[in-house]
Amino acid sequence: MKIGILSDTHTKVQKAKETIDTLIRDGAEFIIHAGDIVEVAILDILKSSGVKYVAVYGNNDAHLAAYHGKYNLVQEPHYFKLAQTTFKLMHLPFYMSGDAEVVIFGHTHIFSVEYTSSGILFLNPGENCARNKPLSECAMLEITKNELFVTYYAKESNDLEFKHKKFSYNRIKKR
Repeated sequence: MKIGILSDTHTKVQKAKETIDTLIRDGAEFIIHAGDIVEVAILDILKSSGVKYVAVYGNNDAHLAAYHGKYNLVQEPHYFKLAQTTFKLMHLPFYMSGDAEVVIFGHTHIFSVEYTSSGILFLNPGENCARNKPLSECAMLEITKNELFVTYYAKESNDLEFKHKKFSYNRIKKR
């Protein structure tokens, strides 16, 4: 299963749309937004994308609570299961314990991926809004029975296409 992941879209609706469209074009079957959505228009894009999604509230999203019933918005930490894999989703990196197989967070605006010796993947897709650096970032997580593949996407403001960097991890079997 391929899962598109973005975070920290803030007010950049067009960047968010381009990112979501790219992730879906590249095979995303599910989209995760790791918070600081900010604009209702971004929730509209997710909802109308034709792909199932989940979005967690970020520290700049309190005003979106008025739309809670209209969109798949969740509070942090949010636990769920996809592709026989347990996930923990949050915006703020306050709940970083390894109590899920994949821990997704945002807020720092810095892409990071780490696979621990105990079989936990920690993933921050970076900033989509290109606020702190001239890059719009996101990630694709592909889950198979034996491996996890992470593709980091980065696009400079003047670029037409995202550049990619791939990471792969052999899944550690839990006893």
